[in-house]
Amino acid sequence: MASLDDLKKRISSVKSTQKITKAMKMVAASKLRRAQENAERGRPYSEKMNNIILNLSNSISDKENSPKLLIGSGEDKVHLCIVMTSDRGLCGGFNSNIIKKAKSYFQKILDKGKSLKIITVGSKGFDQLKRTYKDNIIEKISFKESKNINYFDADKVGKIIIDKFEKKEFDICTIFYNQFKNVITQIPQEQQIIPLKTSDTTSNSSEDNYEFEPEEDEILSNLLPKNISTQIFKAMLENSASEQGSRMSAMDNATRNAGEMVDKLTIQYNRSRQAAITKELIEIISGAESL
Repeated sequence: MASLDDLKKRISSVKSTQKITKAMKMVAASKLRRAQENAERGRPYSEKMNNIILNLSNSISDKENSPKLLIGSGEDKVHLCIVMTSDRGLCGGFNSNIIKKAKSYFQKILDKGKSLKIITVGSKGFDQLKRTYKDNIIEKISFKESKNINYFDADKVGKIIIDKFEKKEFDICTIFYNQFKNVITQIPQEQQIIPLKTSDTTSNSSEDNYEFEPEEDEILSNLLPKNISTQIFKAMLENSASEQGSRMSAMDNATRNAGEMVDKLTIQYNRSRQAAITKELIEIISGAESL
């Protein structure tokens, strides 16, 4: 049984931890609002760009000579997976959910006898995947030094992907990230960006009918690389909001658990203290009676 001094130290330690988790919850809550706004603002832009590209691709008469970023290499032997996680921990199941979704996809690819290449964006994803897929990871990227999510970082990742595609290092590229729904719920996503899946885009509306100048092929050759960076940027924004939401929820649970632990330890401390006092009284009374 723990001594009174040990219980007192443990109560003090748990209270200190509770202060830290409460502060982290408040910081995450303040960051969440801005991250959520940025993610919601980015969705219409990425969806609209996908719709424009779909409209352009439908207008091309010679499909076989379309840009390779649109139609792909014509094969699916080598798959490149971009796993986007956070650089920091203490955010609940945020990273684990993305990794679980990615591993399920990896297993399907490997079971079909196809080659797998992985690029991790975020140190936590690399830490979890290196145990099983160390030989498949060809590059690890971290933006730990960047204070805010920005398009320039997304464009760096996009250029790496395009460069490897032009060198014919892969046939299909898929990104994995968490889509923000609310503070409690973040939905792991699997999105193919090369070649572009037309099923991922919404149906054309009357607003999406355009007259193109110059030709569709020339527009697509300029628009498709930007679309890849845009989709990466959207995924980073969604991840940022999901990370803060998951961290806020995790720290809230940790704060409440710490409070419950303090209450239990306080009761245990009071009972132990009362037992010690009672024991001392009994010894005094017994000693007095013996005299």
